[in-house]
Amino acid sequence: MQIKRYKRLLFVVVLALLVFSSKAVIFPRDHASGEPIQTEHSQEPVNNDGNFAETADSLPRYEQYIARYSDAPHPASSIVIDAKSFSGTDGMKVNVLDSFQGASSSVVQTDETGSIHWDVNIQEEGLYQIGIRYFPIAGNSSPIERELLIDGEAPFDEAKRLSFSRVWGNEQSNVIQDANGNDLRPKQIEKPEWQQDVIKDPEGYHNEPLSFYMTTGKHRITFVSLREPMVIDNLQLFQAEQIPSYADTKKQYETKGLKDTKTIFVKVQGEDASKKSNPSLYPLNDRSSPATEPYHVSKIRMNTIGGVNWKIPGQWLSWDIEVPEDGLYQLGLRYKQNLARGVNVTRKLFIDDKLPFKEAETIPFEFGGKWQVKLTGGDDPYAYYLTKGKHQIKLEVSMGELADAIRKVRASIQMLNSLYLKVIMITSAKPDQFRDYQLEKQIPELVNVLLAQGKILNQAADQMDRMIGGKSENATVLRTTAYQMNDIGHNPETLAVRMKQFKDNVSALGAWLLLVNQQPLEIDYLFLKSSDVKTPKANTGFFSNLEHEFGSFWHSFTEDYNSVGSRGNGTDSINVWMSGGRDQAQLLRSLIDASFTPKTGIQVNLKLVDGKAVLPAVLSGKGPDVAIETLDVINFAMRNALQDLSQMPNFDKVQKRFMDSAFDQFKFKDGVYAIPEKQQFAMMFYRKDVFKLLNLKVPETWQDMYHLIPELQKHNMEFGVSSIPVFQMLLYQNGGQYYQGDGIATDLDSKAGVTSFRKWTELYTNYKLPLEFNFINRFRTGEMPIGIDMYSTFNFLTIFAPEIRGQWGFVPVPGTMGPDGTIHREELSTSTGTVMLKDAKNKEAAWKFIDWWTDTEAQVSFGREIEAILGESGRYEAANLEALKQLPWAARDYKQIMDQLKWVKGVPAVPGGYSLDRHLQNAFYEVYNQGSDPRETLENYVRIINEELTLKRKEFHLSTK
Repeated sequence: MQIKRYKRLLFVVVLALLVFSSKAVIFPRDHASGEPIQTEHSQEPVNNDGNFAETADSLPRYEQYIARYSDAPHPASSIVIDAKSFSGTDGMKVNVLDSFQGASSSVVQTDETGSIHWDVNIQEEGLYQIGIRYFPIAGNSSPIERELLIDGEAPFDEAKRLSFSRVWGNEQSNVIQDANGNDLRPKQIEKPEWQQDVIKDPEGYHNEPLSFYMTTGKHRITFVSLREPMVIDNLQLFQAEQIPSYADTKKQYETKGLKDTKTIFVKVQGEDASKKSNPSLYPLNDRSSPATEPYHVSKIRMNTIGGVNWKIPGQWLSWDIEVPEDGLYQLGLRYKQNLARGVNVTRKLFIDDKLPFKEAETIPFEFGGKWQVKLTGGDDPYAYYLTKGKHQIKLEVSMGELADAIRKVRASIQMLNSLYLKVIMITSAKPDQFRDYQLEKQIPELVNVLLAQGKILNQAADQMDRMIGGKSENATVLRTTAYQMNDIGHNPETLAVRMKQFKDNVSALGAWLLLVNQQPLEIDYLFLKSSDVKTPKANTGFFSNLEHEFGSFWHSFTEDYNSVGSRGNGTDSINVWMSGGRDQAQLLRSLIDASFTPKTGIQVNLKLVDGKAVLPAVLSGKGPDVAIETLDVINFAMRNALQDLSQMPNFDKVQKRFMDSAFDQFKFKDGVYAIPEKQQFAMMFYRKDVFKLLNLKVPETWQDMYHLIPELQKHNMEFGVSSIPVFQMLLYQNGGQYYQGDGIATDLDSKAGVTSFRKWTELYTNYKLPLEFNFINRFRTGEMPIGIDMYSTFNFLTIFAPEIRGQWGFVPVPGTMGPDGTIHREELSTSTGTVMLKDAKNKEAAWKFIDWWTDTEAQVSFGREIEAILGESGRYEAANLEALKQLPWAARDYKQIMDQLKWVKGVPAVPGGYSLDRHLQNAFYEVYNQGSDPRETLENYVRIINEELTLKRKEFHLSTK
């Protein structure tokens, strides 16, 4: 009896140990065979061979590469390689051009895809810098990007994405004002010219040009095109001249007997920059100080330049300045640096494209809440020798002394992210706080990595403090994370219970990196002056400021800064309403004034409104003639408030600009009630480094995905996708549809609908996909190395996740293989469009505007200009196919977008359609939360959906049979 009791007790204890020490094992069904897919979690130690980045990509960073060759010589000889002597190409069509843009010999035009290479004989072993003379021919307006290979391989990571700037400028030299007397932002146009550049770090983390090691003998230099075409004259292998210090330069002045000028003061306004590297460097308006030039108490004046748009390493502005006589001058600026708290931003100064002395590589600009005036050199100003005549002053964004600290933090983030992924592969993102995972045994390098990174972060924090001569606000995050790393390093058993804090601190380092990478500076004016001339004051006195504040307050009651201009009220004028931001409205206003009105003679009264205000205004008879950026077109069309645009002249021609799917959302009965502007759809994003580390393949089909998910779960990683889009993809890829006919009833209870619904719910019930998550954050950390999101996510990741640049990609969504072997990748898109109101007074003029606005020229101009204003994260999702092609997408990325777009279908718009998404979600949650049968649940909700569809059709006097 006691033995039996003992056995029972032993069984209970063993069972309890198994339950509490093991992870749950899920056996989802294979959708092809119906057999369970084994998803047991491996208990073997994780891969500990180096850090995550090194495992996924063997290319070293430049600092690691150059350290290998610290003793290599720097040959004094130089080699010039004529572009026309190229040895071959791969996938690239090249043109050899004679007498191109003043070139003294034949040059080579290279395409935006493929590669071109040159063979060169190296006589002396050593480190060489590589120069290039190129001409930025017209493309899609983005910087030119190339990958550089030496003997078929990129020597280091930075060589995989080199950047070469274009040349931009204001279209008009004179200021144009709107009808209210406010300055309009000048359009930025390309002003291409030959550029002499040297290959440098595209991210600005290295202030010196990049050097490449070559042995004696034959080598092959290859340029792989990543984005935009360019014309190449020649390449140069050389050593840059040693730049003398200012002390040596000053001695040369004295030796040559150069003298200070007397009583000269020359000023150039910042907004009058003659050339710039990016179209985002347009003139700005500042109304914070009456000392800003030019100034108006109530009107908008374009009176500064730079600001938050002038912050990325490598961006530059240049000004032409007329010097009255030979001699020595001091250089000063009126500037505002109120965005980068706790650091000095730096600029590299060139005069006539040359650094005047070593210190000009890092001209610091201190943080301050107000406008400041600075002489370069500070209390002991630098002197510059200039001859009489026109000179060019160029300022380029540089990381300066920050570069070393940023490199350390970036490398630390990569190491800590690598460590985090290794830990969650063992513990999951939500570890059991009562379990000892013995992480220091499973990850032998754990303690050393934590202590080493804590030390590195403290060193970077000390550098930040030294740069500003005190305690830097930006060092706080570094010290906080360093403290935690050191503490966990000495107490590794606490890591599992501190995972959230660990992750949050590493994420904070990523945010720190993004913030400190930015070097914004706003400039009012530059000036050259003789040493005996008084430096101008930065700000006006108390009474002038008081007058400014009072005047601004008074005019706030009379000036409408939300107005975008009024151009007429005659028979040849139309009223256009736009929802969106003021930047978009002002840009549209300038396009109308520059293109539409001159061509047609039609005046446009443009008004910026809240999108929700349009329908009530229309129903009350106070609406516009045209409304743009309209999403909910069906609600207007059902109420007979819109003009059927398919009846307008040349509609067939206009329709051909777009995919047929872009119109699906705008069709009602036999009419089309909007012309598309933007079309949004999803793509699949994945982490290249994670997939390489785990030896995984990017899934082509949902069947591949069903096998991938358990593999990810073995390592405590997840696949992320919003709920409804999955069902849409499964439904349409399997031949299903939302509605029967023109929306008389839903078709969700069809065989395809029921099957798709079951597969959809099983992804969350059997495969345990998360329902709520922040995809971008979890994608950055690697917890969610694959997911489906809108293709605009590409731009957010490009800007806001610099620490994983080059380690991710995007491809079409998973598909369903048909009987003929074709992979169907259907998904639904959403579109915004331009509508004409039914009671528009001048329908002919309104249609001309819609035709112009949705045509390629206007859409390309708008897309490029809005990206210039908002940056790459604001890239326009053009529905116009030719416009999409001409926007600044890299060739490989554009191909992926088009591969998906050809499968995209539009969301059908029917009366009562809102009920389908609502009750589809209700059906999903009933299965998810209550375990209900998918078929029965769906059929119950189909009846509810059909009742609502019938009710709405009766309301609008539509057939219900």
